[in-house]
Amino acid sequence: MNLQNILNEIEQVDSEVYDRLKHVSRRNMFSMFAKKAASVAAPTLLASALNKAYAQSDVVVDVLNFALTLEYLEAEFYNVGMDTPGLITNLDRNVFGQLQKHENAHVNLLKSVLGSRAVAKPRFDFTAKGAFPDVFRNFRTYALLSQAFEDTGVRAYKGQAPRLIMDDPILTTALRIHSVEARHAARVRELRGLKGWITGNESGGAPPAVYAGEEAVTHLEVSSLIPGVPYSASTEAWDETLSKEDVLRIVTPFLA
Repeated sequence: MNLQNILNEIEQVDSEVYDRLKHVSRRNMFSMFAKKAASVAAPTLLASALNKAYAQSDVVVDVLNFALTLEYLEAEFYNVGMDTPGLITNLDRNVFGQLQKHENAHVNLLKSVLGSRAVAKPRFDFTAKGAFPDVFRNFRTYALLSQAFEDTGVRAYKGQAPRLIMDDPILTTALRIHSVEARHAARVRELRGLKGWITGNESGGAPPAVYAGEEAVTHLEVSSLIPGVPYSASTEAWDETLSKEDVLRIVTPFLA
């Protein structure tokens, strides 16, 4: 076993590996393994150290699998839409092609982090049991659901962030995905002729549950109302969170 090469490979992928190894420096790592180098214990010791460093708590796994399910839904939605002849105009294919690329990348990222603990992709019914029967025949319906899925994703990631507070690398990754979802949502809303942000709990025709609570102006018991600033503007300044239960109520109709 060439320890130098192994650690170099890990460091190329994760420059913070020694932080994860409870402040074990490169020198200390080599010193520790030098004592075991002539025995079969060295590979076992390395595996044990790395498993502890990268182990995910049940809470983190639950959050990531929840996120993965949402990403499966969005990725499949864009995959089917982009493969449906005549649904998306050439002008808009650039937008939805980029969304498709991002959502599939999110799926691959989350699956790579979760490894064998990743949930399987469910089957979807994008008509939501008949509520949107023309979703892949009518671009307006398709764009409407795109907005709903993206806005749901923004609020869902924000709602789960506190559960990741003790895992900085995972939290950072989740919030980066959150910011991408927010840009997606703004672009699709603009494409539909709406503002890029949400005013009150206006749904723009999307399922009202997606926007429930967006009219709030009190955050952490502090009012965001400012004299001279319209109430509507205060509601636009924040994206409210959605709980896991709220999100599941929104997406369950889209599960086959």
